[in-house]
Amino acid sequence: MDTLRVRLSVRGRVQGVWFRGSACEEARRLRVAGWARNLADGSVEVVAQGPRAAVELLVAWCHHGPSAARVTGVNRSEEIPREEPADFRVL
Repeated sequence: MDTLRVRLSVRGRVQGVWFRGSACEEARRLRVAGWARNLADGSVEVVAQGPRAAVELLVAWCHHGPSAARVTGVNRSEEIPREEPADFRVL
């Protein structure tokens, strides 16, 4: 299995619009592990790890998010996969 781990910084109107909760639902649907959290600058940080194809689908979802969100940018960095809980959670 080709495992991918990414860290995303999602900018725009992404706090207070159920972005983290929706990302969690999408990640669980895709069976991707990781977490999402709000940052003080108004962005949402998402760390996702799992099969490459599933993680790429979650990354694509993060470019638009839930219907109330207005994503203006996504910064992406790839990281070395590591041992993680098998679930996705909101921090």
